[in-house]
Amino acid sequence: MTAQTNRRFLLAKRPTGAVTRDDFSYEQVPVAEPVEGQILVKNLYLSLDPAMRGWMNEGKSYIPPVGLGQVMRALGVGEVVASKHPGYAVGDHVNGALGIQDYFVGEPQGFYKIDPKLAPLPRYLSALGMTGMTAYFALLEVGAPKEGETVVISGAAGAVGSIAGQIAKLKGCRVVGIAGGAEKCQYLKDDLGFDGVIDYKAEDVLQGLKRECPKGVDVYFDNVGGDILDTVLSRLNFKARVVICGAISQYNNKQAVKGPANYLSLLVNRARMEGFVVMDHAANYGKAAQEIAGWLATGKVKSKEDVVEGLETFPETLLKLFSGENFGKLVLKP
Repeated sequence: MTAQTNRRFLLAKRPTGAVTRDDFSYEQVPVAEPVEGQILVKNLYLSLDPAMRGWMNEGKSYIPPVGLGQVMRALGVGEVVASKHPGYAVGDHVNGALGIQDYFVGEPQGFYKIDPKLAPLPRYLSALGMTGMTAYFALLEVGAPKEGETVVISGAAGAVGSIAGQIAKLKGCRVVGIAGGAEKCQYLKDDLGFDGVIDYKAEDVLQGLKRECPKGVDVYFDNVGGDILDTVLSRLNFKARVVICGAISQYNNKQAVKGPANYLSLLVNRARMEGFVVMDHAANYGKAAQEIAGWLATGKVKSKEDVVEGLETFPETLLKLFSGENFGKLVLKP
């Protein structure tokens, strides 16, 4: 192929608090040619996720941190433009850890092929990607909702929360979403069929829970942590389940993470709180993707992608996740 330039963002330092452009170095380098066992992928869409903030921190976690001087980790979808790997041909479309850059070159570890004829490519980063897998397994395997139960979801208009809420509805639950702003709350009710909504920006969350969950909360799908987690804990039912999927309100803390003050509600109600990491369920991704694809095809589940163009906007676009500016799954188009 002719000489190409690869724009990329490298992690320059460990952020303190909110991420800034200064935490990254931006460079333009020649695109490398693949060697035996490698593929070269032109990145078409990159997934921006709250988890990326945690990947920048040093210390023990469920995945090694991004190394200083390394390309910032990100999942993405792209097209193979050169291949020296027997399992991939030029023209194949793939999903994998492509990084915040124009081109990926390397061994396709953990990659898999996708079909752009079956769904728009950004959807393979939302409902048909890790977002959908997270919503599916966190709700069904950890939350284990039963028909007639009340399921509360924070960050309900976000990528994971919106899918989880729709799945809970399919399972016959009463679903209440906590989101910020009238537009997002209206979307949850009118477009996604949530039974109730609580606008944390415009009302007291505890009063909203009393109104929308008069019989208490059986399953709480937590994406935000902090004060909202504390408040929902006070409304748990007997044998309730709390799924710790994320804690976006805490990721940019400069002080210690705020833990739940109401944790004794777990004791009183014999409730369970369990952390969730989607990679634990990798063996069953295929089954989940097939079921979600069926729901999408029949209109039982809807997926919303918020696509921002321009690789150079990455640091500022990432911050949309933490300010609540994004609406749906945040995707960067290089």
